[in-house]
Amino acid sequence: MARFDKITEKLARGVARGTSRRSTLAWIGGVMTGAALIPVLPVSRAAASPHGAGAKRLPITSGNPQDPGDRSQCDYWRYCAIDGFLCSCCGGTVNTCPPGTEMSPITWIGTCTNPADGRA
Repeated sequence: MARFDKITEKLARGVARGTSRRSTLAWIGGVMTGAALIPVLPVSRAAASPHGAGAKRLPITSGNPQDPGDRSQCDYWRYCAIDGFLCSCCGGTVNTCPPGTEMSPITWIGTCTNPADGRA
């Protein structure tokens, strides 16, 4: 046990000789900053499904017969000219943008054909 105590004392004294309070505080601040940046990292939101990986999911519809289809699927008729993430998967809707985003000033309107009535 005395050998363990001597090794521990030698390591502790070596750390105390080689570091200062200021460098320790800088290191702790760097760790805290790094930890605060973890939520900013890109993640796959599809994996965070509350239904699990293999569970069946109910379609997201408007309930309007003039607006057929599942809003969470890529083949939904209103998404015909959209590139990127679907708004409904990230907290937006057909008429509103997801939180933290803004609508593009340049957009095509009337490019999709409604399968219920054949109108754009």
